[in-house]
Formats: sequence, C-alpha cells, structure tokens
Amino acid sequence: MRFRFCGDLDCPDWVLAEISTLAKISSVKLKLICAQVLRDLLGGSMEYEKILKLTSDAKLESGDVKATIAVLGFILSSAAKHGVDSESLSSELQQLGLPKEHASGLCRSYEEKQSSLQDSLRAASLRLSQLGSVCWRVDYTLSSSELQEVHEPLVHLTFTVREGQRGSTVAVPMAVSADKFRVLLAELKQAQALMSALS
Repeated sequence: MRFRFCGDLDCPDWVLAEISTLAKISSVKLKLICAQVLRDLLGGSMEYEKILKLTSDAKLESGDVKATIAVLGFILSSAAKHGVDSESLSSELQQLGLPKEHASGLCRSYEEKQSSLQDSLRAASLRLSQLGSVCWRVDYTLSSSELQEVHEPLVHLTFTVREGQRGSTVAVPMAVSADKFRVLLAELKQAQALMSALS
C-alpha cells in the first residue's frame, strides 16, 4: 500500500514496527513529545529528559524512546516534505494501526507547525554546510633566515562553517599566497554573479 506521507511509496518497515510503540504512550503525552520533536526539526533544542519523563509510565526502554523520537521525526518531516494535509496524514496513520486519538493529537501538532516546518526544510534543502563568518589577516614577510629579501604577502583566512542544519560550528583555517588569493576572489565573484543571474 502506498502512503502520501512517504512520497507515494510503501511505508518503511521500521516505521510500521514503531507504530505499536507509539500506541503504548497516551495520546496527550504523544502530543507533548511531538512538540519536542517539532522544536528539534525547526532548529531548536529538544529536551530529552522531558521526553524520558513523559515515556516513563509506558515503561519504554532507552532504545524504544530513541526509536519513538526517530519515527515521529520521520513522519512529521516526510509529511511536510510531501505537502500532506493533516486530515490525510491522520487517515494514513490510522491505516498503519495508530489509534485515532493518537493520530489526531499528532496531526494537530503537525498542522500548527506545518508551514514553518516546510520553510525550514526548504531552507536546508541541498545544503550540507553553511558559512557563518570569515576572518582574515595579511602577513607581509620582508626576509627570512634562508632569503635576504622575500617581500611576499601571505593571506590567512579562517572560515567558520556550520555543519548541517543544527550542527556544530567548525573553524577552517587556510593560508594562501597573494596570487592564489586573487584567483580565489575572482572565482568567488564569478560564482556570485552566476547565482545572482539565476534569482
């Protein structure tokens, strides 16, 4: 059977297996867990301890809690990615075996954040990393122990790059000669002109 929230494909087996785990959690608590997962998908921070407290009465093991977070993340992001409305998502989740109250609560959370989730996914689409900032410094070497006169500038660049959508920032240092820096700058200006022409 094909499901719209899976991109008109069959539902993955691991998602089917985790539907029964979702059913063990009360519908109210599932909605609260959805809020945490949505916060994470939108770039905020998820309070894992809060999720552990919410799932404690269902006596879920640590692996089941992580699987619950993963399946909710998959369902919510896939539904937003494929533009599925909340009624269709609710119907499809019920077809997979999720109780009606659970599906309704999940879909209410999804409906509230659907447009912002789609915007967030669109912004992260085809993006592996994002440039945060660039720091630079020019050293001009007059002479060295090996040569009396060098007179050559050296450009030191440090790129601050954010890995993925919510990844940590990494500093990427590099040093280039003045000639290589001119080539780099010219090629970056060409790339910027091409991108400006496309938009």
